[in-house]
Amino acid sequence: MDYYVYYPICALLVWLLFKVTRIGKREHSLPPGPPTVPILGNLNIFPKLEAHFKLTEWARQYGGIYSIKMGPGTAIVITDATVLKDLMDKRSQSTIDRPPNYVADRITGGMSMVMSRYTENWRILRRVAHEILTQSACTRHIAIQRAECSQLLHDFLVNPKGFYTHIRRNSASVILSVLFGKRTPRFETKEVTDFFEVQHMWEGILTPGSLPPIDFLPFLKWMPRPLARWKDTCDEIRRRQRNLYLGLLRETEERIASGYENGCFMEEALARRAEFGMSWELVGYLGGVMIEGGSDTVSSWLQSLVLALAAFPEAQKKAQDEIDKVVGADRLPRPDDFSELPYVQAIIKEVHRWRPAAPLAVPHATIDEISYRGYRIPAGSMVFANNWGMLHDPEVFERPEEFWPDRWLLNEFGTKPDVDNSDRRNNIGFGSGKRLCPGMHLANNSLMVNTMNMLWGFNYGPDIDEKTGEPIPVDTWDYAKGILTCPKPFMVTITPRSKQHAEVLEHEFQASVAAFVPYEHGLVDEDKEFLKAQRL
Repeated sequence: MDYYVYYPICALLVWLLFKVTRIGKREHSLPPGPPTVPILGNLNIFPKLEAHFKLTEWARQYGGIYSIKMGPGTAIVITDATVLKDLMDKRSQSTIDRPPNYVADRITGGMSMVMSRYTENWRILRRVAHEILTQSACTRHIAIQRAECSQLLHDFLVNPKGFYTHIRRNSASVILSVLFGKRTPRFETKEVTDFFEVQHMWEGILTPGSLPPIDFLPFLKWMPRPLARWKDTCDEIRRRQRNLYLGLLRETEERIASGYENGCFMEEALARRAEFGMSWELVGYLGGVMIEGGSDTVSSWLQSLVLALAAFPEAQKKAQDEIDKVVGADRLPRPDDFSELPYVQAIIKEVHRWRPAAPLAVPHATIDEISYRGYRIPAGSMVFANNWGMLHDPEVFERPEEFWPDRWLLNEFGTKPDVDNSDRRNNIGFGSGKRLCPGMHLANNSLMVNTMNMLWGFNYGPDIDEKTGEPIPVDTWDYAKGILTCPKPFMVTITPRSKQHAEVLEHEFQASVAAFVPYEHGLVDEDKEFLKAQRL
């Protein structure tokens, strides 16, 4: 009689074992991918750091679209321009979501335009950002971008060894001026140090492998604090972000009330808050997230530019020869010179390709099930755009690991002659579909202004060994490992191209005071004393 009890129990156990061992197994309808193991799928081999390198290696084996099993979930990896256009641009409404991210939501309250899922908050943030960051609106702020560039050149002249932090100050000051109407004249200015400190923590906690797999094992959310110190880190990041973003917004309101408007974007967002249906907090997070996107990425790009110029002198010389013919030595380049500088344009495009600030885009997620090329991509799948793999594809680019701006003079996309470019675009580093970065025009203006002027004013070369007098080779691969990449602090020589160049740039810096003044209301005494010492 007992056997009749055991048989169904044994059958149930066998069935459960079968179902459990099927977890992590790749469904036949998915794109191909690396071999899986039970339960984990490919989680056991998914890289924790610099994932773009491994994902690119797999792309060479499995193709421009392949799948990874993340335990019971699925991730799709795109390393092909046509697939990117088909799935991320043409079918943007189906791939517009973000994967669940408990930690990001805990920190930002769902108010981060970058990390938020497809929610009402995100739709409001996107609409407002695109309305106020139009190309024509961004053009109105070129004056402060040029003025900040003049200080960057001055800083290079006075303290060339500090170029790494000069660049960080410049990018932070530009975006803070344009968004919140307050510039930061020193790297030690509180808003700069506060931003880069919390941004380092924020990027660190978002880096894959830095936390337990909370989104795959939800019970980890309820672990007690002594066993989950990451909760303390989340709370500290949230506190710091809110203090910075909402503090800047409060200062903006106070400046408006005192009659010191300067046309910054947050003035418009506050004035139209009711029209946009935004809470006061959401306005602050809109500005804060745009600081993240406009400061860290631009500074990383400019540091990569210096690295490339020091490591590849022949490209630097070609660009300077071109600038000399168009601009001369008696004035700095202006935005209207840019169209006459095709090699400088090529250098900008090549830095984007050679060292993209986001080698692996923040993953999207599918809202609907998608049928594509005979595959079935389930709803809720993660979708990675592997920018590095697309921009370093040897089938598409000649000598992809080499910094070679000349490729962009051969065709619009810098590709080999026989490559089909009908589905290709040059702005994949700014995102895809409806998640395309709304600050793209502002960033491009900063890169244009700074690149022209940095090339016009200075020569860049390897650092010199004090003992031997020999150049120290520039390491072009020594980059920080995270969701955003930037060169680790490095040393180069930066020297003015001539006495005349030095005199012109110093004159330009002193002449920029009028452009700076509207953004200097409310500076602390230390910043005021610094400015007083800088100005004649």
